[in-house]
Amino acid sequence: MIETVVSASMLIGEVMRVKKNHLSPDFPSGKEKRLSIVSGLHGDEVSGQYICYEVIRRIKKDFDKLTGIVDVYPFINPMGLEAQNRYVPVFDTDLNTLFPGSTEGTVGEYTAALVLKDIVGSDICVDIHASSVYMKELPQVRVNSDVAEDITPYAVKMNTDVIWVHPSSSVMAGSLAYSLNEVGVKTMIVESGVALKIDYEYANQIVEGLFSLMEFMGIWKGTVNATHIPKIAEDKNVAYINAESSGIFVPAVKHSEMIKKGDILGYIVNVLTGSVEETILAPRSGMIVSLREYPVIEEGSLVARIFGGANE
Repeated sequence: MIETVVSASMLIGEVMRVKKNHLSPDFPSGKEKRLSIVSGLHGDEVSGQYICYEVIRRIKKDFDKLTGIVDVYPFINPMGLEAQNRYVPVFDTDLNTLFPGSTEGTVGEYTAALVLKDIVGSDICVDIHASSVYMKELPQVRVNSDVAEDITPYAVKMNTDVIWVHPSSSVMAGSLAYSLNEVGVKTMIVESGVALKIDYEYANQIVEGLFSLMEFMGIWKGTVNATHIPKIAEDKNVAYINAESSGIFVPAVKHSEMIKKGDILGYIVNVLTGSVEETILAPRSGMIVSLREYPVIEEGSLVARIFGGANE
């Protein structure tokens, strides 16, 4: 059932609406578990649109296998999605910094308040993101260290390659995930791919993870094909590689590749002189979980992240 969660009149005479698809058994008992799937907080992150579509399609195809509630919010920032803009257009505000929001505030704050209110009551919320246009990310779950113990049993079902536990000090207090965890809704962030593109392999991997999670929650009795067992990473397990030169980044490795310490990750080249400004070497062995996608690079820019495990 399609429901309107937020409706706001705009100055240009249009109406901004945030909608959800509420999927529940035909004869609910009132005791069903509830999963909320959120996408599109950032308007340039489009892979979540496909993920939401595929989840809804598969549930409708085998609707008799649904034994709980799934609420799907495909586009929380519809104006940003239409404008291919990461932020809320006109206001140029990151919607994911405005939670818990305010019904007396700007359009963004108003949207944040009503979305949060609607999700409250869920047992689990999965907040789906892609990376920026600059970096490509391996499918991963990101959780706050303060809530990791409670959320990890659910996160391992998400069919990602990595669960990245972030220190609580690095988590934005104005984000949807932070605000929901504060009010008792177990919330995890799933990130993969790159902005403005859909990596269908990664997206389908996350779709399988969502059905695996639904099965674990006891709200799905249909087919599940999750095959990925994630490794758990803390910040100490992840090496950040930043450029020391400016130019064009030419990678020598592939995303998600296993590499050894000292391997060449890529080169930064000078397109005017035809010279190599920098050869970038891996500071540790491990898996490339993030790799530069946009080739133009400035000194200090992030080039890659390598997850090496606790003992690397």
